[in-house]
Amino acid sequence: QVQLVESGGGLVQPGGSLRLSCAASGTIFSFYTMSWFRQAPGKEREFVAASWSGGSTYYAGSVKGRFTISRDNAKNMVYLQMNSLKPEDTAVYYCAARRPVPTGVDASKSYEYWGQGTQVTVSS
Repeated sequence: QVQLVESGGGLVQPGGSLRLSCAASGTIFSFYTMSWFRQAPGKEREFVAASWSGGSTYYAGSVKGRFTISRDNAKNMVYLQMNSLKPEDTAVYYCAARRPVPTGVDASKSYEYWGQGTQVTVSS
């Protein structure tokens, strides 16, 4: 069973950068899709970015060009590099993993494993 733990969140000024990490207690199999979601106060959980085993990535339009997802299966880690942060990026960020399924990658209910989240606050 895979256990995911996020870290790296905190308070950052608009325009700043932050790097989130997600550590797995067990091996993340190469065929798993790894993704980041976020949830702001009063809003539903929102898809942010996804990384497939073959190297492909996909981003929500709101973060495209600013965020970069990466993974290191040998270290059982997945990362989210966030640049040019905006106040609207403020949310609890979660990493998630799923086995290959036909469901859209942005569907939170399709993910089998979740971390407990790390708070990111973008404010002056």
